[in-house]
Amino acid sequence: MSAATDIMELKDIDLEKASAVERVRWAAARFGDELIMTTSFGTHSAVMLHLVTSVVPDIPVVFIDTGYLFPETYRFAASLTERLNLNIKKYQAKISAAEQEALYGKLWENGEEGLKKYGLINKVEPMDRAVRELGAKAWLAGLRRSQGATRSERPALQVQNKMTKVYPIIDWDNRKMHEYLTANDLPYHPLWDEGYVSLGDWHSTSKLMPGMVEADTRFGGVKRECGLHELSGQSDFQI
Repeated sequence: MSAATDIMELKDIDLEKASAVERVRWAAARFGDELIMTTSFGTHSAVMLHLVTSVVPDIPVVFIDTGYLFPETYRFAASLTERLNLNIKKYQAKISAAEQEALYGKLWENGEEGLKKYGLINKVEPMDRAVRELGAKAWLAGLRRSQGATRSERPALQVQNKMTKVYPIIDWDNRKMHEYLTANDLPYHPLWDEGYVSLGDWHSTSKLMPGMVEADTRFGGVKRECGLHELSGQSDFQI
């Protein structure tokens, strides 16, 4: 069955009108042990982690560690992992950050092409490896339409190179995220209070300043996506 045919059959179930929990339940029933989720332990990551594990407690949670995350991110990850009893599957690049800099320099300083290579080494390849090793066929991700132009038209369900991707909170705005965090006594990332609205690597993340939109705070505004969620043209993510 082709990816196009497969997604048409999957869309017979109207996930666009479903709630976030219903989307997770559908994915769990449809894919069982072949379902994974990802987390970056970013500003609002506690929402997806709590929501999904409330439905599928032992779901593999893939955490791509670039080696360049903020110290606060590592501490936040440790705290949430313990609190929510997460089944973390950590993946990293095959070569260390120090070796990358020795061989290629600081790729994030070399414009869009440098950022693309950086993403392939540190995010796309480790995620590809995670999918293969975990035998995953479907992936729950916390993308939201309100996060920027590259996500504003996303449906709740997509097929990307044979991987089915479900976005449970795709239609949630920041108000709804805040309401969920408050209702469940969950924390924001500690750098949220310092003006960071979207968090990634320390070298490619900036605070939200006047006149900026959220997408401007990542990669110096050069790009929004790291390769894992790029669907225009040929995706970097290969399965």
